[in-house]
Amino acid sequence: VQLQASGGGLVQTGGSLRLSCAASGGTFSMYAMGWFRQAPGKEREFVAAISRSGDSSSYVDSVKGRFTISRDSAKNTVYLQMNSLKPEDTADYYCAAGLRLLYGSNWYGTKRYEYDYWGQGTQVTVSS
Repeated sequence: VQLQASGGGLVQTGGSLRLSCAASGGTFSMYAMGWFRQAPGKEREFVAAISRSGDSSSYVDSVKGRFTISRDSAKNTVYLQMNSLKPEDTADYYCAAGLRLLYGSNWYGTKRYEYDYWGQGTQVTVSS
């Protein structure tokens, strides 16, 4: 499956962005989807994930209450709505797809190795 992330940009502190990740070449509904981010000089870290059913999701503590992950099966797209952005949210954001059918429809991964396909990054810069 191919993943195409978009929606990054430059925003002021307190602003909002919505990232999109369009999937193609696979059956979107079979994949749990995740968002990760990597700031300069830092490891890539988990941000949010959603199960293939869409019924379960998870967030890193630093974004809880500010970010929302969602998916639209009709559009084969996963979104990350980011509100109340902070300078520490500045990073390249990556979407990923994980196929773990045996784990059930409410599974999602929070580790990099749990994802099989990755999109290119989309840059988010939050100015102070």
